[in-house]
Order: sequence, then structure tokens, then C-alpha cells
Amino acid sequence: MKKKYLTGALFLSLLKGYNNYLFAQEQMDEPDTLAQAIDKIQSDLILLNRLKITGYIQAQYQKADTAGIESFAGGNFPANLDSRFAVRRGRFKLAYTNELSQFVLQVDVTEKKVVIKDAYATFTDKWLQTFSVTGGVFDRPFGYEISYSSSNRESPERSRIFQTLFPGERELGAKLTIQPPKTSRFYFFKLEGGLFNGNGPNSELDKYKDFMGHLTLFKNILNENVSVSGGASYYSGGWRQDTKYFYEIGRYTLTDGTDVKGFAKDSAKIGDQVKRHYYGVDGQVSFANNPLGLTTLRGEYINGQQPGTAASSTSPTEFQLAGDAYLRKVSGGYFYFLQNIASTRNQLVLKYDWFDPNTQVKDDQVGAVGSNTGAADLKFTTFGIGWIYRWNSQIKITAYYDMVTNETSSAIAAIQKNNTVKTWSKDRTDNVFTLRVQYKF
Repeated sequence: MKKKYLTGALFLSLLKGYNNYLFAQEQMDEPDTLAQAIDKIQSDLILLNRLKITGYIQAQYQKADTAGIESFAGGNFPANLDSRFAVRRGRFKLAYTNELSQFVLQVDVTEKKVVIKDAYATFTDKWLQTFSVTGGVFDRPFGYEISYSSSNRESPERSRIFQTLFPGERELGAKLTIQPPKTSRFYFFKLEGGLFNGNGPNSELDKYKDFMGHLTLFKNILNENVSVSGGASYYSGGWRQDTKYFYEIGRYTLTDGTDVKGFAKDSAKIGDQVKRHYYGVDGQVSFANNPLGLTTLRGEYINGQQPGTAASSTSPTEFQLAGDAYLRKVSGGYFYFLQNIASTRNQLVLKYDWFDPNTQVKDDQVGAVGSNTGAADLKFTTFGIGWIYRWNSQIKITAYYDMVTNETSSAIAAIQKNNTVKTWSKDRTDNVFTLRVQYKF
């Protein structure tokens, strides 16, 4: 009995010792477990800090002068309609930024469709941190207004010339960017250039690639009270010639002896490239320290050659150029005057933009018999006046009125006299008022 008691006591003593050992071990392991948990939380926070989620929605109401007009203020109006509600843009953007790389994905959701706006990756060299390569779908590196975000832009839409030459703003391709880091005294210099499909964010239409490049210089002067920037752009490309003929502008004599300025047919080789090239300059200056409030002046000018069709000078996107190519000399641009109202949340917007799709014919020369010209060769100017009220850091309310003026030609009106919407002997009644509310996060 005594032996059994001693055996039990020894067992209990050993069990108690083992429990004390386990407790001591737990006490020793606890700091390591806590440290591991803290490390994991810190790692997760770093990942979350690298991921940025932004977006905005633009809900608007528009009223046009005439039902069914063609418009660059958010697209043509449907037949028999002169007013509409719309979600102009509904953007959701994910950006994951590492030390020397970035991944961006942005979609646009409206009542019409869901489309990808951005899908690209950027990598920066680790030695000088000056050279970056970007590939995917992103803003075209041409001019200022293309890459200026629609959430920040003061007018509801981009200028007519950009909507015509660069529909959709984005392109599929790759570019090289040269810009020193912010710590460098040469940070004010930025040069972008790359090769692209040339038909927007869509599958390639032909074997040709287009080059785009943009040089930007910017500087803050006079104790940071004046901001100055300027740039120059170049575009060289084109698309495949699918017919045996093209049309080039010139002066020639008809069989009846009439002297005409217009398009003349010339032979072409199927498969050759129809040339497309533009030159552009842009500039901006802002004055911060003045009693009226922040004042900004901004402008841009583009000219070059644009191949189109008889009926349109718009660059093709998802389809190849249909029919013979018409080579036009184009020019256009815009000017902004922006005035913040003192220290309030109000801003006055004045904008003038113009687009001449054919600088070599004017007025009644357009549509003249035997000239092969038409409505696609008429010049348009737009004067916009607007008022912006920033409710808070997220909500912006814009009231804007586009006053559109077209070049007139009695020759086109004679041909299309039965179509009142497309009568070009006088200025069309196609002004548009836009009231927009934007929420941005």
C-alpha cells in the first residue's frame, strides 16, 4: 500500500513539473507569437497602402436646341429627342503601386455599356529611376487635354478636334517615359514616346504601328505663385489602303472648263499605308496670388494630315477605313480662361475651341459640283461658358452651355435641301446645355 502511495505521489509530482514546464514554455513563446502577429498586421497594412481604390460618377441632364442633333457634347441626340438624362461616366479604378512598378485597371460603367478604360503596367529602372516602360491600354501621349482627367476637366467634354482625331483617348501599345525623380533638379522635364495600334483600345486592324510622342516642361516661379507648363507633340502613322484609289485635295479644271478646288482621284496600291501625321503645341499658366482668386490660362493647337472617308474625318476604331481614303489637311485647338472666385468654392469657365477638317476649302467651295467635298469638310467653332460649384471635396456641380457655330455652304444645302437637320446654308441650331453632378472618392 505504501509502495502504491509513493508511486502515485511520484506521478503527481512529475505531472506537476511537466505542467510547470509547459506554462513556462508558453510564457517564453508568447512574445514570439505576438511579434509574428504584429509582423503580419504590418505586412497587410503595407499591401493595403500600396493598393489605391478611386472612382467617380457623373450624372447629368442635357437640353439641346433641336431634337435629334449631331453633337460632341456627350454624343448625338436620339431622333425626336431634345433632352436626356445620362450617366456620362461611372469610373472605378484600382492602382497597385510598388516601389518601382505600378499596375492599373479602370472600368467605365454607364447605362449604355461597361468598358475597360485602362489596363496597364509600368516599370521604372532601379538605378536612375528615370526611365519607365508602360504597356497595355492607357492615355495617348499626345497633347495636354487627352491625359487631363475627366473628373478634373472644367468643361464637360474634350474639344472637338480631340474627339475626332483621338476618339476614346486611350490606345493599345507601349511607351517609354523619361523623367528624373522628384528629388532631381531636372524633374521639370518629361518626355514620352511609344508605338501603338493606332485604332484605340481595340485589336489591331493592320500590320502598321503608329508613333506618338510628347515633350513637357513645367516650372513654378515667383515664390511658387506662378505655375508655367508647355509641351510639344508629334504623331506619325496611318492605316492600310484597302482600295485602288485615294483622293487628295488640289485645284483642277472640269471637262466644261470650270476651275474647281477639291478632291481629285489618284491611284493607290492596296496594302500601302495611308499616311496620318499631326503636330501639336500646348501651354498653361496659373496665377495663384491675386485678389480675384486662382486664374488659369490654357491653350493647345494641332495641325496635320488626317485620312478619312468622303463622309467623315473621324479616325477609325473597331473597323477598317471603309472605301477610298480622303486626305485632308486639318487644324484646330482650344483656349480656356478659368477664374476661381476669390476664396469661395465657385469657378467661372470660358472655353473656345475650333476644328477645321479641311483647311484647303472654304464656305461655298465646300460641296461645289465636281469638288468631291461635303459636310465632312466644314469647320466648327464652339464657345462654352460654365459655372462650377465645389460642394465639398467629393461633390462638384457644373452648369455649362455649348454654343456651336458651323461653317456654311449653300452648295451643300442645295444637294441636301430635303434634310432640315443637315441644311448647311445657315448655322444649325445645335447648342447644348449640360447640368452635371459629380461624386468622386
